Amino acid sequence: MNKTILVLFILLFTLQSCKDSEKKESQPIPKSKEISDLSIYNLPSEWTTQDGKNIELKSLNGNVLVMVMIYTSCKAACPRLVADMRSIETKLDKQTKKNIKLILVSIDPKTDTPQRLKAFAIENKMNQYPWIFLRSTEENTREFAAVLAVNYKQISPIDFSHSNIISVFNPKGELIYQQEGLGVNNDKTITIINEEAKKIK
Repeated sequence: MNKTILVLFILLFTLQSCKDSEKKESQPIPKSKEISDLSIYNLPSEWTTQDGKNIELKSLNGNVLVMVMIYTSCKAACPRLVADMRSIETKLDKQTKKNIKLILVSIDPKTDTPQRLKAFAIENKMNQYPWIFLRSTEENTREFAAVLAVNYKQISPIDFSHSNIISVFNPKGELIYQQEGLGVNNDKTITIINEEAKKIK
């Protein structure tokens, strides 16, 4: 008799645990983690990294993103933009750097193959965390540039004119700040990046 009661108790406890588990799984996502209409994580475009890995932007969710659009054969503004990104990296809070990704997006996907991006990353000592190089189709690149308010135009087979903008996105993928120009004071940019990164737990 006692054994029967014990078996029934265990069975009821197991069923209740399953129900509790089902309740937890069916609970809605907290609003704090929902993606807003302003998030770049809504874009369905696929991108390729310098390592040949295909990703969607939403895979970067939960990190502070610092982005700039360049092309590797550029001899004018892009080297300065790369230097500006490197300057930002040196001033990042070491404790929260793990929550930040520095991303360079190519505006010349025809030339900037993953192999070319890899070589550029190695050449500039940017082939390690937190650096990521991305390229996609021309259509996806145009769409993304529009989101960042970056204008670019091909002016010769190997040259582009383009905006010089570094964009900062919060962990939800929302654009929160832009640094415009070359070699400008980046103190405000650094403060915003570090403050956002410290909010991530």
